[in-house]
Amino acid sequence: QVQLVESGGGLVQAGGSLTLSCAASERISSIKTMGWYRQAPGQQRELVAVIASGGSTNYADSVKGRFTISRDNAKNTVYLQMNSLKPEDTAVYYCNLVGRVAGMKDRFYWGQGTQVTVSS
Repeated sequence: QVQLVESGGGLVQAGGSLTLSCAASERISSIKTMGWYRQAPGQQRELVAVIASGGSTNYADSVKGRFTISRDNAKNTVYLQMNSLKPEDTAVYYCNLVGRVAGMKDRFYWGQGTQVTVSS
């Protein structure tokens, strides 16, 4: 079973910064993309940022210029540096991985979620 272990969430004041990290278990043999989604209360889960194995990135318009996604392929870890945080960034942030374990097809994997709360 592939596990994604997230860390780094918490409470921060508006204008502050947080860094999220997500490490995939060693069972994963091939990763296509890693990324972050978020879900605020009463709203649908939305893409925040994604990074492909080659390093290309994609961001939601609402976070462009403030958030930076990066990954360490050797550690199967993805990071989300969040700067200039706003109260509207408050949500549960979920790590996502698209990849495969040996002998299996690609599939989506999700972390357990980490709460980010930005106070005004």
